[in-house]
Amino acid sequence: MLPPWTTASHHCYHRQTSLALPHVAEMERTFIAIKLDRVQRGLISEIISRFERKSFGSVYRGTLNDGRDVAVKVFDLQHQNAFKSFDVECEVLCNLRHRNLCKVISTCSNQDFKALVLEYMSNGSLEKLLYSDDCLLDILQRIHIMIDVASALEYMHYGYSTYIVHCDLKPSNVLLDEDMVAHLSDFGIAKLLGEGESNAHTTSIGTLGYIAPEYGLEGFVSIRCDVYSYGIMLMEVFTRTKPSSEIFSGELSLRSWINDSMPNAIARIIDSNLLAPEEEHYTEKLKCLSSVMELALNCSMESADERFVCNWMLLAHQEELENDELTPNEETPA
Repeated sequence: MLPPWTTASHHCYHRQTSLALPHVAEMERTFIAIKLDRVQRGLISEIISRFERKSFGSVYRGTLNDGRDVAVKVFDLQHQNAFKSFDVECEVLCNLRHRNLCKVISTCSNQDFKALVLEYMSNGSLEKLLYSDDCLLDILQRIHIMIDVASALEYMHYGYSTYIVHCDLKPSNVLLDEDMVAHLSDFGIAKLLGEGESNAHTTSIGTLGYIAPEYGLEGFVSIRCDVYSYGIMLMEVFTRTKPSSEIFSGELSLRSWINDSMPNAIARIIDSNLLAPEEEHYTEKLKCLSSVMELALNCSMESADERFVCNWMLLAHQEELENDELTPNEETPA
């Protein structure tokens, strides 16, 4: 059984709808109001249930009249940053169109209610799949997912008229569709840098363990903060170990743990589901995984100027995929 879906989807914005809704304080009653209103307007035929609680609200599953499943992200306006989060997500997702970014189908907005209608991701978040006991992501699947994430970052950093920094890159914000294509989601604290700006100051802090030193200590963000988070994600995805794991304390972190294991003890830290000494192509797989960890370390250097950039990350992944001996161990989750 696959884990439940989290929040977002994939690439372009369609339209914005403004609804006249009565003010109610309690989230569930508010959502009933939007449900009834949307049914009357003919967009959503059914709201099934709430399936996730997020920092700025709740995510519900619904069905369009044409039968497509959607996720409805309802913002809790009692949260002090909910209005800003909604505005940032709308601004980013309205202007960006990419295969590996979430797709907004519609928006609902007035002073008392704000929600995004998003494409439903049937294979859930990378985090839930990674730590699930019911399925296994093989080496190639993990590499392809991380290539998708790198492609999204490259577009955000270099494919638009201004730099866009996600600021909260982590496995729970990467969603997988039915074809296991990854989509970057949750842009609530993203920063759009002004023309000519290479960094900015923010008071909104991402998830500890994934954020770059200059971001966590001083509140300065740049595209290289996303690169740092990407490096930490790479480590987590291939070791199946969170940066917040209780095994890390004091001077020991996920990054130092991996750095200390390179290059001779890498087999001891890699997810045991990916590597077994007795298996065929063990040497080739170990070489590939060592390259992944080397890339992760280069992305997560303490000094921002020493970190890789997105096009280097994609080139490194392409070299990993050129190894023909890396064959999947399991079928793709369906």
